[in-house]
Amino acid sequence: MDINFGEYKFSDNKSMILIDKVCELLGNSYWANNRKKEITIKAIENSLCIGIYLKDEMIGFARIVTDYATMYWLCDVIIDEKHRKNGLGKKLIEIITQMKELDGMFGILATRDAHGLYEKYGFKKVGEKYMRKDSDFIL
Repeated sequence: MDINFGEYKFSDNKSMILIDKVCELLGNSYWANNRKKEITIKAIENSLCIGIYLKDEMIGFARIVTDYATMYWLCDVIIDEKHRKNGLGKKLIEIITQMKELDGMFGILATRDAHGLYEKYGFKKVGEKYMRKDSDFIL
């Protein structure tokens, strides 16, 4: 999947992922700032991933862990600070929630500060940091 959004490109092509850039972005996060590179590599290998690119520069990333049947865990959603406020987070979550691979599944995620973004795409708060998007189908 490749989707153009203005001058940006969203892609699930893992061969385009720049591991060092993902590690740099996650190193600036509150949830993965101590994660080792080897762990990030293994996590990417075992997940569905979407990168955001501006020409040859990777400027955003999201990872989806799923069984491809009942549920998915949306995690490691991050956009380079220099590219925030351009609608990229909204477009990223829109793309993820409309992915054919995730049809019929419920989604879960954890966030400390982005509830408003995810609520726009059907996620509902469960406690202080967890959110859930119910499936359109009965599980």
